[in-house]
Amino acid sequence: MSESTETALRRALEMIEPEMLRGLARTDGGYVELLPDVPAPNPSPASIAMNNRVVAAIYEKLWRPFGVSLMGIAGMSMSAERAKAVADLRLSGPQRVLDVACGPGNFTKFLSEALTGDGLAVGFDISEAMIARAVRDNRGPCAAYVRGDAAHLPYAEATFDAVCCYAALYLVPQPMTVLDELIRVLRPGGRIAIMTSCEPRPAPLGSVVGFGTGLAGVRMFPKNQFTDIFDRAGMTDIEQEIRGLAQFVSATKQ
Repeated sequence: MSESTETALRRALEMIEPEMLRGLARTDGGYVELLPDVPAPNPSPASIAMNNRVVAAIYEKLWRPFGVSLMGIAGMSMSAERAKAVADLRLSGPQRVLDVACGPGNFTKFLSEALTGDGLAVGFDISEAMIARAVRDNRGPCAAYVRGDAAHLPYAEATFDAVCCYAALYLVPQPMTVLDELIRVLRPGGRIAIMTSCEPRPAPLGSVVGFGTGLAGVRMFPKNQFTDIFDRAGMTDIEQEIRGLAQFVSATKQ
């Protein structure tokens, strides 16, 4: 591990709260391990896949593009999707960014490259296979990784300047709890950006799609659910873009 990546890892560890949890964390694997000897839950076929080392190895080049094509995100390449995240989060300068459900770290590394100075992008995931791949392929001077439970983020309120969660809320067991946690750790004036599923219309089509995705453990969220949540939370600059079965939603915390 280079000196710069060691520094990024140390800084990621220093952000962990409370102090007792920080003291128990391990870093010998090249990331901050908060759940030693605790396997990731596998409640569905989709989550089983996300915890598979083979899937982690092919995630960026094969698995995720295949999923994106199924969701009908027409005309948006993986590079364009990452660029959209940077734009929606309004990244620049020495910001602190949290990328929840980071997978093998491709997004995290890309986000980190939009930062300067003391900026740091922290990739957060519960999958050992994904985090191990992220450490192998996507560490950097402004990118580090943490393994933990996104339903209980180990950070104080207002820790991050920007938070994102792409292609994951439809898979996790407690998506609204995770969303609440993202909002909690975001500072006032900071940006949140998510990409998740969107129920198709008309209703009969939505029922068919929902049945199929439900069998795989993938949720379909109503079109207005996240914009309404952000609005009720007092957030502003709410933006939504729908592409096929996917929705991109971003907002500013007040």
